[in-house]
Amino acid sequence: MHPELPNPAARPAITRPIFALLLTAIALALPGEAFAHAVAEGDKGFIQEISGVHLMSFLYLGAKHMVTGYDHILFLLGVIFFLYRMKDIGIYVSLFAIGHSATMLAGVYFNFGINSYIIDAIIGLSIVYKALDNMGAYQRWFGFQPDTKAATLIFGFCHGFGLSSKILDYEISPDGLLPNLLAFNVGVEIGQLLALGAILIAMGFWRRTPSFMKYAYTANVVMMAAGFLLAGYQITGYFLA
Repeated sequence: MHPELPNPAARPAITRPIFALLLTAIALALPGEAFAHAVAEGDKGFIQEISGVHLMSFLYLGAKHMVTGYDHILFLLGVIFFLYRMKDIGIYVSLFAIGHSATMLAGVYFNFGINSYIIDAIIGLSIVYKALDNMGAYQRWFGFQPDTKAATLIFGFCHGFGLSSKILDYEISPDGLLPNLLAFNVGVEIGQLLALGAILIAMGFWRRTPSFMKYAYTANVVMMAAGFLLAGYQITGYFLA
């Protein structure tokens, strides 16, 4: 799934751009209204107050959630980090989308949620898992490579439950529930494609430079640290809430 990375002992110190990325990740993990799967206050009020079918509104909300959902984006970045062929990217992103869509739709429609702190902590750890996978940690530590396709699907389920749990907290109206959820899910997939497109453009430029393989390991360390911070914040919130 990923090429051989340089010897850790031979890696240079973190450069200013990477250090800036780490600071950004830390800032994202701090408390805020839009943390992880939280919905902006105005959108929350809209979800709670309306009833009936509002397809375009929920399409917009779904796209907005994905584009601004940095936990999703970090996981997607990890998934495609060492994928070069569009066929492979399509397979993995589709698996993530299937998992995400299935649990989001089923969780809300059948009124089944998971504690938001717990599921968001798992989502943070999904980023840690993928960063470690990109670093070749499992092969070095345990001598085997986990099934990356299965892991992507399973963590897709987790990401979907994160969103369904948050929507349930806002007590969405049952009037027009199914069409609104379907519109929201379509919006999520549109947002995912937009985010993926931006990631692929940025990665495409970076991969053409010598610095890609030089700093690929460091970038995944930063991503792993961000995942731990996201998970740690949620675990702390669970015990303090």
